[in-house]
Amino acid sequence: MSEDVVWLLAALAGAGLFAGFIGGLFGIGGGVVVVPALYAVFSAFGVDEAVRMHVAVGTSLSTIIATSARSLGAHAKAGAVDFAVLRAWAPWIAAGAVLGGALAGAANTEALLIVFGVGLLLVAAQLGMGNPAWRLARDLPKGAARAATAASIGALSALMGIGGGAFGVTAMTLCGRPIHQAVATASGFGAAIAAPATLMYVIAGWGQAGLPPWSFGYVSAPGFVVLAALTAMTAPIGARLAHRLPQRELKRAFAMLLAVVALNMVREAFS
Repeated sequence: MSEDVVWLLAALAGAGLFAGFIGGLFGIGGGVVVVPALYAVFSAFGVDEAVRMHVAVGTSLSTIIATSARSLGAHAKAGAVDFAVLRAWAPWIAAGAVLGGALAGAANTEALLIVFGVGLLLVAAQLGMGNPAWRLARDLPKGAARAATAASIGALSALMGIGGGAFGVTAMTLCGRPIHQAVATASGFGAAIAAPATLMYVIAGWGQAGLPPWSFGYVSAPGFVVLAALTAMTAPIGARLAHRLPQRELKRAFAMLLAVVALNMVREAFS
């Protein structure tokens, strides 16, 4: 094994450990950490600029398939998942994820960087200033409004490489659902997003030049294996610490860090 490959695996391991810990600590999913971390790793190892953001997003999505399934199972055992909402929303979320994956395949690196940066700014604002008590409606939308909302969550999440937690939880709490039910139910959104979106990233990137070694389209196999394993190891540690540390202050500090990362990603798009 070459020295470059060893360093690449070590860098992926560090990203996975940190992402799992952050995801468990704040309950926002590791994608907001994994994507910029992978982008930085691929930049350091000279992956072609034309594909590095695509591979970062596609690889992040691939890891969400397993982590979302485990998270949903744990929440289901606790009786916190509203399966009626999950069944009604999941098809539209999946459809949006397919659309998002198709758009990503047609987009250039600069467009993906801007989408991720702007989306991450929204996540940072929600994390730092959001209040679970805020309400826009008494209940979740139905009919065409539900389809549009769910598809938008799926498409934006697929373009950013994140699960459904960041936007799904916000949508559910703003529509009157308790925060614990929102977190539990939105954990199932992740699989509805990640499975079809990952397939789209594989198809869109198949045969592209400049991909990292052992990639399947825009999905890095080493990245998937290392990140999926290590995020699962550190997520429970973060979750346990979440009950012992001052969440409000930590969330505000982390939101500021995310905002800096988001602005840097947008800067990369124009540099």
